[in-house]
Amino acid sequence: MAAVTFRFGRFVADRTAYRVVCGDAALELTPKLLDLLFHLLDRAGSLVTKEELLDSLWPGANVTENALSQAVSDLRHALDDDAGAPTFIKTVARRGYRFIAPVETENARPAASEHALASEGGHGRAIAVMDFVNVTGEADSAWLSAGIAETVTGDLRALGHFRVVDRWRVMEATRRAGGSLQEICTDLRAGLAVLGSYQQSSDRIRITARLVDVASGEALADAKVDGPLDAIFVLQDQVVTQLSSELGVAVAPARALTRRDTPSLEAFRAFSEGWVRLESLDVREMPQAIADFERAAAADPRYALAHTGLANAAIVLYESTRSENEPQRELLDRAVQHARHAAALDDSLAEAHATLAHALVGRWQMHEAVAAARRAVALEPSNWRHVFRLGHACWGDERLRAATNALALYPDFAFAHFQIAMVHVARGHLHEAETVLRQGAAVQDRQIGRHGRYPALGLHWLLGLVRLAQDDVDEAIEELERERKLAEPHRLYGREYAMYALHGTGAALLRAGKPRDAIDRFQDALQLYPDHAPSHLGLVLAGRAAGLNPSGADALNQADRALVTLTQTRPIEAAIVRAQILAARRDFGGAAASLGRLLLDAPPGFAGWTLPVEPLLRELHETTAFTKVLDRLADRAQ
Repeated sequence: MAAVTFRFGRFVADRTAYRVVCGDAALELTPKLLDLLFHLLDRAGSLVTKEELLDSLWPGANVTENALSQAVSDLRHALDDDAGAPTFIKTVARRGYRFIAPVETENARPAASEHALASEGGHGRAIAVMDFVNVTGEADSAWLSAGIAETVTGDLRALGHFRVVDRWRVMEATRRAGGSLQEICTDLRAGLAVLGSYQQSSDRIRITARLVDVASGEALADAKVDGPLDAIFVLQDQVVTQLSSELGVAVAPARALTRRDTPSLEAFRAFSEGWVRLESLDVREMPQAIADFERAAAADPRYALAHTGLANAAIVLYESTRSENEPQRELLDRAVQHARHAAALDDSLAEAHATLAHALVGRWQMHEAVAAARRAVALEPSNWRHVFRLGHACWGDERLRAATNALALYPDFAFAHFQIAMVHVARGHLHEAETVLRQGAAVQDRQIGRHGRYPALGLHWLLGLVRLAQDDVDEAIEELERERKLAEPHRLYGREYAMYALHGTGAALLRAGKPRDAIDRFQDALQLYPDHAPSHLGLVLAGRAAGLNPSGADALNQADRALVTLTQTRPIEAAIVRAQILAARRDFGGAAASLGRLLLDAPPGFAGWTLPVEPLLRELHETTAFTKVLDRLADRAQ
């Protein structure tokens, strides 16, 4: 029988509660780090090979040993362990790891239902809550399908006894696998599923739910409640209480309504409908999503989640304009306002802090953004979206750790690979960036068309720029064309990355000695973003190379005019464009000086991270001044 409790040093690891405590404080560990620790504790004193850990922690996933090394490093950090002089975890060179500290164990014989919650290795299995089936098929109550599932997911997670899969991952897996529960849960690596239904009749509703073992089909727990529709919140809590009770998990008396909940059925419905639209990340859906969230906030002004919805929808609309010369920054200001209000209504609402962090990054308020993201992760350390937003807010080693943790929580999250590659590019480590981007691009190809929580875009574009910087022009063009074909213009970032891919292809064709083809690509990019200064500049360079417009005066003037606006609205991007224009005029010293000032004046963070792979700055690489700029950029990314 696997041990339930492990005592080592100052720590107690409790498998049943799925946590580690030191004194009275619980450590902030992700589920992946907890699984790693329990695996090592189960084999304390023995060598555990890298292969065994990779198979156990990432079954079937395409991850490298770097992910395992990072997880061990993070676990050591949490335990205040020193890799050079270890107290707990010793590295066995080229083979694996050994837990070397004395360990005291306690065993407990679980009830049959509790035993079903444990995997063969003794670690808690993940639970996926599926959409509840609308038995009557009435369209007017269809919104409850996802609404009940989301509430049950949150309530199960809040109990602290279960590992519960993020609802949006469940939705993505459902789109991929259709109606096959086996395929959905295999995709999610979830051994258990909550299957439920509801039936509304007039002003009453009946809800049933069953927790099943996916592999065997065995029902482990059942719940059935009915009552007035306006008591939906109490009924949902009763479902979770009944399921937990049958599993032998003690639940405190019915919890009081928290500030993140709402007593208003109208507000709950409006929020649920708005959130479904928000999660589509279809820019065309955002105005109606905002209207839904506004309706929810009007029905219950203290409904914190309604304000997080308003903030997130405003962020999506802002992000759809961020690459324009005059992005709609008032949307970003509105997002910050709503996120702050949500956090003020409920300081324990992790989504409010994570959303605030994302909006503050857009305003380059990096210190406050990092603090807000850390607060979100502290509140919900196993939520991959919050961990991702921490990575978005921080830079250098902390971003690498956060992005790696996000991948551990959600292996198919393509954009985490992009986050990691950004740091490698800024450091000038293009080979490492290439490796990570190839992994991410493979994920991107699988994700296209699945409409996930965060769009899988940009991997082929950045890989194309890296390969161009490495002088493989043919593969660069292939990757950039691949990005252009994958981008969906109505989806968030779709138009932006299509434009970037066209611009990059133009630069690659120019490098390949095909200036007339390059002109076509730069013009295509300008069809999407007419004021894109680098593409106007690309036309200048391609025209010169083709002998069509030796001076390129008209296009260069358009680039200059675009720069005037850009300087007022996006000063960091303006500094890069200014350097590109100066380089086109052969003023290499002035170009390097512009970039040097950028890095001196920019706030901490990822400003200028693309400089090593910017194709229109290629000639600067031969200058000492630009080398110093790249050295400074690399130092900022440590």
